[in-house]
Order: sequence, then structure tokens, then C-alpha cells
Amino acid sequence: MKGALSSALARASLPALSHLDPEIAHDLALVGLKLVQPLWRARPAPAALALRLCGLSFAHPLGLAAGFDKNGDYLDALGALGFAHIEVGTVTPRAQPGNPKPRLFRIPGRQALVNRMGFNNKGVDHLVRMLARSHYRGIRGISIGKNADTPMDKAEADYVLCLRKVYPYADYVAVNISSPNTERLRELQGSDGLHRVVGALLEARHSLSQQFGKRVPLLVKIAPDLDKEQIASFAQALRQLDLDGVIATNTSTNLQEFAHALPANQQGGLSGAPLHRQSVAIIAQLRAALGPDYPIIGVGGIVSAESALESVKAGANLLQIYTGFALHGPSLIEQILAAMSAPPR
Repeated sequence: MKGALSSALARASLPALSHLDPEIAHDLALVGLKLVQPLWRARPAPAALALRLCGLSFAHPLGLAAGFDKNGDYLDALGALGFAHIEVGTVTPRAQPGNPKPRLFRIPGRQALVNRMGFNNKGVDHLVRMLARSHYRGIRGISIGKNADTPMDKAEADYVLCLRKVYPYADYVAVNISSPNTERLRELQGSDGLHRVVGALLEARHSLSQQFGKRVPLLVKIAPDLDKEQIASFAQALRQLDLDGVIATNTSTNLQEFAHALPANQQGGLSGAPLHRQSVAIIAQLRAALGPDYPIIGVGGIVSAESALESVKAGANLLQIYTGFALHGPSLIEQILAAMSAPPR
């Protein structure tokens, strides 16, 4: 009864929130979710959906992507909805305000958003305090990045600092070098930048694993705007560096089709339904290049049960949702899990 009531409240609130500024609506939804958390009882996922990946046990394949809860303030409330894993962040060493507002835009009729948030967060020390207080029992992923004012030639120091701080509380760490909203960040996806940042992180993890008695998997998040040659080179680097997995994909900077729906000269990252085809194509190419056993988390444009199944078919082991969840609420979780547990046709 409690679950039905809270689910009905969530469905009723979505139309009202859709009339507000998107960032204000997002913040209000999280506050509301925290208030109704005591009423929420997510339906348990079928045991057949459980899996192990990167040495971790997931109750089912569906999680929440980074960016929804940047600071870990709502981890328990979001966990009550039934996500098997939640990726918090992206977090940076120091708190930063992000880019000027407005910085989040809806694309009417397309199930899409454009954001230029810019790693707005309260800093890694705040996140660590929230993680220490949390009772969420699912898998905790933590997305780490660099501060906007950190020079590119010192970027690895920011990533290593974040890794050291979050390591005791992380089940896995996602290295965000693909956000389009921090100037020049995507340069780190190139071979030199990737080897420099990831090499430093791997070295730090070696000592941290001995200190804490656990080996936290490291995954890298890739942009969707790379061509086939770049993706092939990226896949080769993943193998060379012995990274634990890849998250495909971040948001796209290809906004030409949506210029009419955005303020003049608007830049940022596209998420939602229009991104799905790109994401699926990259997942498929990565799967072909990396082989059948390499861990891939599929994210980007999953706004329905059908799109979720397409990402799995392309080669994703786990899935993450963001825009679809923002637009459709917790019912999307139930729909995707039902579709994944249904007998194949």
C-alpha cells in the first residue's frame, strides 16, 4: 500500500514539475523524493536478474547515472526506488558553482535535455560525509573529475585526490574525462591524456588497495562524439591500461538539429532519446573490439523498456538511466525490469 501511494504521488507530481525551470524542477523533485522516502517500498527485482561484474554483485542490471545526485545528498532516497547501483557525482576536489544559469534546457516533444552544468558540486569532502552517513545497500559508483580552474597539465592530481578521498566508500570509481561542459576536458580522452590520468590513478589504487584491503574497480566514461577510428584507439588503450570497464556514453555536443529549441548560441551536452542511436552504436563497437567478457555500462537515451533492451542487445552488461528517469519517474524502473525479466519472444 505504501509503495502504491508513493508511486501515485510521483506520477502526479511530474506534470506540475514539467512547467518549472528544469534545474529548479530537478531540485524540487529530489527534495520531494526525500520527503516520501519513508512511504516508498520498491518491488524486489526477480532473482534471475542478479549478476556479478567487476567482482561486484548487482541485484539487477539497472542503475542511476552520474549527475542526478552530484553530492550524495539523496543517495538513500534514490536507493529506495529500487536502483541496483547509483553513480553519484561528478565530484571535484574543491566545491565549485558550475556554469552560469540557465544551464539545463528541455527539448519539447523529443524526450531530451541539453545541459551545460559544468561539474557544479559541493566538493569531495562533502560527498565523503554523505557517503559515510548513507544506509544504501546497493552498489555505489562515484564519478570523479577535475576542477574547472585546474590546469590541464595538472589534471591527474585532481583525479588522484578524489580517488584517495572516496576510496573507502566506493564500490567502483568512474573517471569522467568526457563531459563537454568543462573546457578542454575531452582532450584527456586522447592517448596521452588517458595514459597520464589513468596511469596516475592505477598507481594510486595499488597503494590504496593495500591500505584498505580491497581493490576498487576503475571505469572510464566515453563521449558519444568519437568516430570509429577514435573508438577503436580508445578500446585498445582500455586493454593496454588494464582498466576494469567502460561507461558508454556521456552527452553529445551535436546540437544542430535542436538549435531552434535552444537559446541563441547555446552549447552543452544532449541527453535523452535522440542520443540512443549513437550510444547503441558505440556500445556495439566497443563490444566487438573488447570481446565478450569486458564490462560495459550502457547509458544514453534509455527512455523506455524497448530502448533498454536495445542497449543490452548491443552488448551492455549494466544500464544506467538519467533523462528517461527525470521525464518518466520511478515507473520507468519498473517497466525496464519487467521487460528484462520477461521470457524472450
